[in-house]
Amino acid sequence: MTEQPGKIKLRTTVTREPKTRNGVTAVILFGLVAGMTGLAFASDPLYRIFCKVTGYGGTTQVAEAPAQSKIIDQMVTVRFDANVNKSLPWRFKPVQNTIQVRLGEQALAFFEATNISDKPLVGTATFNVAPFKAGEYFNKIECFCFTEQVLKPGQTVQMPVTFYVDPAIIKDRNTVDVKTITLSYTFFAGDDQSEAQKLQTTHVISNDEKNILISREIAPKG
Repeated sequence: MTEQPGKIKLRTTVTREPKTRNGVTAVILFGLVAGMTGLAFASDPLYRIFCKVTGYGGTTQVAEAPAQSKIIDQMVTVRFDANVNKSLPWRFKPVQNTIQVRLGEQALAFFEATNISDKPLVGTATFNVAPFKAGEYFNKIECFCFTEQVLKPGQTVQMPVTFYVDPAIIKDRNTVDVKTITLSYTFFAGDDQSEAQKLQTTHVISNDEKNILISREIAPKG
């Protein structure tokens, strides 16, 4: 067959990217994300910041006293849970098991700790809330968990926590179904026990000048 003069044939070449290239890209991106996440978790300060901002793992927020105008009539039940690591010979329990509060309303609860050992000890408390998704909206104003606690042998103290639940919790479709929140603490022996030897005997229920609640000492029975 004779080709027609003046007519140019065009040959189109289709280049296909190897499938392996996409796979390598995906692996690299996954590695970068995993590495950044691992770095945050490996570094305690970064991990704490991450949890505080996101409420990850039920981490609560720290806030100032709520505005009265933000209080609404919808109620939420707050349950209290107390645990002690086996390294610390203390008894630890909530004074009240549950309370009901209005959203946005400041509330006060107490936990009781007793040093059942024969020496002064420093304890430090970790905390979270359940369900974890409520952590972003659970705000602490004052808490014994913000500082280390030092108890003499046989000493019992009641330690306060003031908090409120942000009304925004009902505007979030992920948390609108939350009706009960559990606030949980676990006490551990402090890494630095030097302050245990400097324990003072004065514990008061409040400081009128600063209006800050601190631990109150409970007299031993008998």
